[in-house]
Amino acid sequence: VQLQASGGGLVQAGGSLRLSCAASGRIFSSWSMGWTRQGPGKEREFVANIRWGAGTTYYVDSVKGRFTISRDNGKKMVFLQMDSLKPEDTAVYYCGAGASIGDYAYWGQGTQVTVSS
Repeated sequence: VQLQASGGGLVQAGGSLRLSCAASGRIFSSWSMGWTRQGPGKEREFVANIRWGAGTTYYVDSVKGRFTISRDNGKKMVFLQMDSLKPEDTAVYYCGAGASIGDYAYWGQGTQVTVSS
């Protein structure tokens, strides 16, 4: 499985960005796909996850109500719509896929999101 993330960039606080992650190879219906992030000087943290088959979503508390994860099974893509962005959302965002939520077996290359105040 290979993952290709895109959509990062520079945005002002309060703005929006949409991250995309395209997968090649087989994604099992029991698997999850999601996003983690690592901010400057911070440890990597889980952000959001969606179960590939059921579509159940999970979010870290700090992004609930602002971020929305979705998927397109046919295109094997997962998206992260990020609204009301805050400077503390600045990080490199990584998409992942695998059987375990957050502790994915496969990772994309990361995309930089910078939120200016």
